[in-house]
Amino acid sequence: MSTFTQRTIGAARLDVDIYEEVEADTTAMGQAMTLVVLSSLAAGVGSFREVGVVGVLITSIVALVGWFLWAGLTYLIGTKILPEPQTESNVGELLRTIGFASSPGLLRVFSFLPAVGTIITFVVGIWMLIAMVVAVRQALDYKGTGRAIGVCLIGWVVYFLVAIFAAVVLAGLGLVAGTAGG
Repeated sequence: MSTFTQRTIGAARLDVDIYEEVEADTTAMGQAMTLVVLSSLAAGVGSFREVGVVGVLITSIVALVGWFLWAGLTYLIGTKILPEPQTESNVGELLRTIGFASSPGLLRVFSFLPAVGTIITFVVGIWMLIAMVVAVRQALDYKGTGRAIGVCLIGWVVYFLVAIFAAVVLAGLGLVAGTAGG
C-alpha cells in the first residue's frame, strides 16, 4: 500500500494503479478529503490578494460541498445513465478517486506569481480535469476513456446549472433580506 504522499504524486501523474488502489481502500476517505481541502486552500492562498482570509475559508467549504455533490452526480450519471456492463461502483469509491484527482490543484498555491500565475491556474485546471476523467474511468470500471469524458461533461453541465441556480437563489435571498431590513 502506498503512502499518502506516494498516492498524491501518483494521482497527479495520472497513475491508474493509484486510482485503483484508492478506489479499493475504504480507509482512504480522510486522505481524499484532505486533498480536496488542501487543493482549495492552495487556490485560496494563490488568490489571497483578491479573496482575503474569508474568501479562502469560503472556498474550502464550497470545495468540500462541491466534492460531495460532484461524486453523487457522477455516481448517478455513471451507473444509471451511462453504465457499461461491468460498471460497479458506489459513492465512496467516487469520493475517494475524485478527491485524489484534485491533487494537481496543490500547485495553485503558486497562482499569485506575477507573469506566470494565470498560466499556472490554467494548466492546473486542465490537469485536474484530465485527472478527473481518469478517476471516473477507474471508479466506474469503464473499458475506455470516452464514456468517462461523457460522464464528466454531462456532470459538469448539470453542476454548472445547479451552481447558477444556487447563486441566483442566494442573491435573491440577499436582496430580500436587504429590502426587509431597509
